[in-house]
Amino acid sequence: MNYRAPLWLPNGHLQTIYPALFIRKPPVAFRRERWETPDGDFIHLDFVDGPAPAAPFVVLFHGLEGSSDSHYARSLMTAVAARGWSGAVVHFRGCSGEANLAPRFYHSGDADEVDWVIRRLHDRLPNEADFYASGVSLGGNALLRWLGLSQHQAEIVDAAVSISAPLDLAAGGAALSSGFNMLYTRMFLKTLKPKCLAKLEQFPGLFDRDTMLAARDLHAFDDVVTAPLHGFKDADDYWHRASAKHVLEDITVPTLVLNALNDPFLPGAHLPRKASPHVQLEYPETGGHVGFAVGPPPGRIDWLAARILHFFDGEAAMRAPRGNDLCEAR
Repeated sequence: MNYRAPLWLPNGHLQTIYPALFIRKPPVAFRRERWETPDGDFIHLDFVDGPAPAAPFVVLFHGLEGSSDSHYARSLMTAVAARGWSGAVVHFRGCSGEANLAPRFYHSGDADEVDWVIRRLHDRLPNEADFYASGVSLGGNALLRWLGLSQHQAEIVDAAVSISAPLDLAAGGAALSSGFNMLYTRMFLKTLKPKCLAKLEQFPGLFDRDTMLAARDLHAFDDVVTAPLHGFKDADDYWHRASAKHVLEDITVPTLVLNALNDPFLPGAHLPRKASPHVQLEYPETGGHVGFAVGPPPGRIDWLAARILHFFDGEAAMRAPRGNDLCEAR
């Protein structure tokens, strides 16, 4: 399933912005659950329920300031439901429309949170149900870190897909700190800063208010908020330690890493070229950041969901016993 952008979306910025803002998102009948976290906080998960309890299950971790309403989340869960499968979109803390309770938010390297969610989901599924994990952008990076750090213990999932993950956070942060890319940075800060002001109402003095408000790029924001709240020395320490590129060679679960070479959030020159034999690196020339629109105007956003599920299908087929194996088993 090779991807090529339509001619009417000629560059990475259009391929990023147009699908997110201008292509109609399909409706999804989500069922929301509130999970209490071990540290006294909570998260929300939005589920789609298949007709069969043992149907394959797909979990999705969204990107920075994303949610189950993001275009890629709606598209994937629509495709999951159309197959009669089940799935869930996991909201990182503070991203479900309700402020979280703890003095923390979420971050690109949040492998512990991913681990807790995936293991709890796994414990709810029948043993015969295929279990697949996916992550987009920040959520993709966090998922890859969990896969790499957990190694064989991550094999409770049958396969995984990461889409447009910022595998090198420092390179991605630098790319988002100049020129037209500042548009994306301002978009993120526009929602992050009000959340931070609300957090200071909950926890006065948690971080420096004026320094946070003065942040004009993600490095400055991560330096005053994200890094200290989540146990990192500073933004540089966070960006280095949380980058998934360091653990790609440690992954033992069949995994697809899909990043467009013209992704404005992480230029192709910074994409890693080495990974575990279990990891398939797929770097199409075009696609933008979580774009991958197809078809004539106004376009469709279903290619990405199809690619994710196609990868899962391929891994399921490889796990299925062949005819000779069945005969021998008899």
